[in-house]
Amino acid sequence: MTKINSFNYFKFILFPIGCILIFSFASCKKKTSTIGQNSIDGSEILNSTVVDTFSLVSYSEYVDSVITSTGSVGLLGSYNDPDFGNVNASIYTQLRLSSTSPNFGDLSSITFDSLILGLKYEGSYGTLESQTFEVFELSDTMSLDTYYYSFSEKAVVNQNLVDPLHSTLTPDPLTNIYIDTTETDAQLRLKLDTTLAKDIVTEAINNSSSFSSNEMFNEYFKGLRINVNNVNQPEGEGGIFYFSLNDPESKMTIYYKQDGISKTFDFLINSSSAKFNKIDVDNNGKEIDNVINNTNLGLTNFYSQALKSRAVIEIPGLSDLPENIIIHEAKLLLPISPNSLYEQGEEVSIATKLEKTYSLYNIGTGTYDETQSAFELDLKSYIQSIITEERYPITINNTNLDLLIEGTKIYVYPRFFNSSLDRIIFNGSNTLTGEKPRLTVKYTEF
Repeated sequence: MTKINSFNYFKFILFPIGCILIFSFASCKKKTSTIGQNSIDGSEILNSTVVDTFSLVSYSEYVDSVITSTGSVGLLGSYNDPDFGNVNASIYTQLRLSSTSPNFGDLSSITFDSLILGLKYEGSYGTLESQTFEVFELSDTMSLDTYYYSFSEKAVVNQNLVDPLHSTLTPDPLTNIYIDTTETDAQLRLKLDTTLAKDIVTEAINNSSSFSSNEMFNEYFKGLRINVNNVNQPEGEGGIFYFSLNDPESKMTIYYKQDGISKTFDFLINSSSAKFNKIDVDNNGKEIDNVINNTNLGLTNFYSQALKSRAVIEIPGLSDLPENIIIHEAKLLLPISPNSLYEQGEEVSIATKLEKTYSLYNIGTGTYDETQSAFELDLKSYIQSIITEERYPITINNTNLDLLIEGTKIYVYPRFFNSSLDRIIFNGSNTLTGEKPRLTVKYTEF
């Protein structure tokens, strides 16, 4: 199987990862340390001490609640990962009127050609086998002011709107398409039942107040659930597809003729549409689940999966470093498993915990180095902050606090944690294959 990873995607993020909150909502701002700046000359750096014998304790933990309603990327599809299990992603979204109070004229003069739901591709993760798509009308309202999570659901009308003759498609996020004679970016285009188009137009003609505003329209037509139904998907097959929902090309369109003249009417998905992704991940029976239930197993391999789990690394030896030092370099190399079927993504976020909080505090990012088959993390500022007991200003529930870093534990996870399905298998200190993780710290005493 050819590995395929996300592309054209790194400009999107659903939830600000600068502050990741588990139980409390907080705004945070990292204080930049100036310790050691302009105080060590080159000759002293050459005489610095290098330590690379740190013991690293690694494991994984599940994340309970991940908000998926604060961005513009829709995740849709499923795959069967031999290492992480089954993954299934659905989209819930409102539609908005392209214009209020549309005039469709006399219903008897209208013939309905088609009803198309188009979603503009922004990337993919996995492979490009065929998948079976379904679309359902919502029977429950959504709100732009409400946070929705990866486990959230909304009730639907129990009728699949996708034409059964056109429901199984092979997604192609790489090839531009033509709509009539106009070339446009790659889209998933689902052909829906034209009975819905007729019902909508009939409502507009007979009850124009339902189309007098978007608020009234969303009371009448509450939105769509878009999902896949892939029965017995083989292990190692399938993918998740990323869609730019706020793009003007992501919309539902009625194609019709009025007195023989071809016309269209669009229902938009945009920044005013409430929307979220529902993600089902079944790790049951997989090694990641075993590691989470028995952290000692994380010394062989440990795991992180967007929207589901984080890797945890404890570095107890940091507390043994001298107090009067200046850190010149601190690189943590995290090699990945060489036997992973799916790609690992290109970037990870790094976070720690501050005392007296349940929050994760972002301390940077790390990038994948293909030559080393490893992620490289710069922990210089983090370790210096521990040594100097630097305090960080943070606001929690409208209270301003100055807090220390708690312990010597960091959390590592795919950078687009709330808006992708990237996953990573890291080698642990007792790995049986490949390189082991290694922290190298260079410092000078003063």
